Amino acid sequence: MSNFLWLFRGGYEDYNQLSDEEREALNKDWTKWLENLKQQGKLIEGLPLSQEGRVVYKRGELITNGPFAEGAEVVGGYTIISAQDLAEAVTLSQGNPHFGFEEGTLEVRQIVEDEIH
Repeated sequence: MSNFLWLFRGGYEDYNQLSDEEREALNKDWTKWLENLKQQGKLIEGLPLSQEGRVVYKRGELITNGPFAEGAEVVGGYTIISAQDLAEAVTLSQGNPHFGFEEGTLEVRQIVEDEIH
């Protein structure tokens, strides 16, 4: 088994246009979806990220408000899962509520275990 990182990108514009009721329903969908992963023993952790942040450049000499690249590129959250391989990690991502956003994408990356920490 290996650990994989899911990076959720895009979707902020769609999310910000949801009504309170729609956000509550979406949160329930997320809870149900994550609970299913937990019951399978696949979920390690995962949290949404604030829409506010800073981007640090040039060894810390330049700090800008952000992240404001392209809306579809902004990372909105992450989840770490356990899977046999990349193919299973991709399969486990199917049905994620984030895919309901037009620009919502999910990047799947294996976490490399090494001696350097």
